[in-house]
Amino acid sequence: MIVKWGLFILAFIACLLTGCTTAPPPNSNTSIVQATPSPTASPSPASTDTASVQVTLPLLDALLSDEKFVAQVKQNLKLSDQQIDSLKQASSTEIARLRESNAEETDGNGQDPRAHAAEQLRSILGEEKARDLAKLANDYWSKGDTSETSTGKTAEMTKQPNAVPTDTRVVVNIPAFRMDLFKDGSLVKSYKIGIGYPEFPLPMGMRKAQTIIFNPSWTPPDSPWVAKMKNVTAGETIEPGDKDNPLGPIKIPIGLPSLIHGGKSPAKIGKFASHGCVGLTTPQIKDFAALLAEASNTKQITDRSIDSYLKDKDKTQSVKLNQPVPVELRYETIVLEDGKLHIYKDVYEQDTNTEENLRKVLEANGARLEDLSEQQRTEVLNALNAMSAHPTAAASPTAEASPEKKTAKAKKLAAKPQNEIVIDLSGLSALAQKGYPAPVNLDTGTGRKSVARS
Repeated sequence: MIVKWGLFILAFIACLLTGCTTAPPPNSNTSIVQATPSPTASPSPASTDTASVQVTLPLLDALLSDEKFVAQVKQNLKLSDQQIDSLKQASSTEIARLRESNAEETDGNGQDPRAHAAEQLRSILGEEKARDLAKLANDYWSKGDTSETSTGKTAEMTKQPNAVPTDTRVVVNIPAFRMDLFKDGSLVKSYKIGIGYPEFPLPMGMRKAQTIIFNPSWTPPDSPWVAKMKNVTAGETIEPGDKDNPLGPIKIPIGLPSLIHGGKSPAKIGKFASHGCVGLTTPQIKDFAALLAEASNTKQITDRSIDSYLKDKDKTQSVKLNQPVPVELRYETIVLEDGKLHIYKDVYEQDTNTEENLRKVLEANGARLEDLSEQQRTEVLNALNAMSAHPTAAASPTAEASPEKKTAKAKKLAAKPQNEIVIDLSGLSALAQKGYPAPVNLDTGTGRKSVARS
């Protein structure tokens, strides 16, 4: 049964207190591409060194319900109460539009949510303050609420592309829909995940897991949308296990408003599935919680104790990890993995599928673009174009196909869009067995075992 958009929205706002909910899924599939040289391959678009999600109105609506954020905005930007109210009205109006258009049943709304937000901010605040607010909001979203104190040295974001951690940490690569748990530099296990919808993006940056919460409750915020929702009242606690509680049996805060939490259906894994959180199925989150506890030397959390906690569904239990575990939220659309180049769809339109970024990935692994054959270079550039946010027709792999074949292939791709293209470069000695590790014991959320790609 499809959950209505209004519940999605108010649950996203409630992320500032508790967690995230489901969102519309796109289709996806993986393709191993054969070389298709094209003499008219288009040039790469401008590159960005670091992907950075820009502000959307739904994201701003969530932040404006956070008193800490509003206080920062007033102090740093000297905004008046009237300006704050105008921002709240604009973001609330956008949420109403999304809800009324049944946006959960579509893959998009036909407009760039970030451009629309920028236009609204300029009209309310003017050019300079709109830019300053967008930067402050983006920084706040990326860092999360860091008010919770912790011990130990703070881990840093890796600077090299496709860097393999040497410590214990969780690595989430957003466009790959993948989460990895490393212990002392060794990859322990990989998970396919659900990520935030573009209107409600998963943040990028360094976070930290410090607590595992079993049987979390959920308290809807005091929002005008709550009055229109069935079975939900602002300030009224939605008990653990309730069908209207979107958090599932376990949540792991990683700096508000984001969580790693369960409760997702297998159909949501590997797709857009949340409002600013990492989404897992219930079996996945139970497995991940046990491994995270082991990696952090938290002896009191075991498979047996987890089952015991979850058996008493009415009782919320919070267990602090003995050692905080860094959570690195990456946005890498070009990944060399054991000699194979994985090019992922630029799902948040960050313009990362560029020749410049490709060169950085190759150089980080001891190779140059010029080391590839002409056919390989053409294939890779075509793949970058195909997986970019706005692909051009000139570099299409079907450029030299007959009109009939073009039409048939176009219909097939439209019906089943790709999220990933894989190109085998292991024949190049400089790249053999190089790059980020392939998934280990990949948990796809289906309940079936999956093997690493060969």
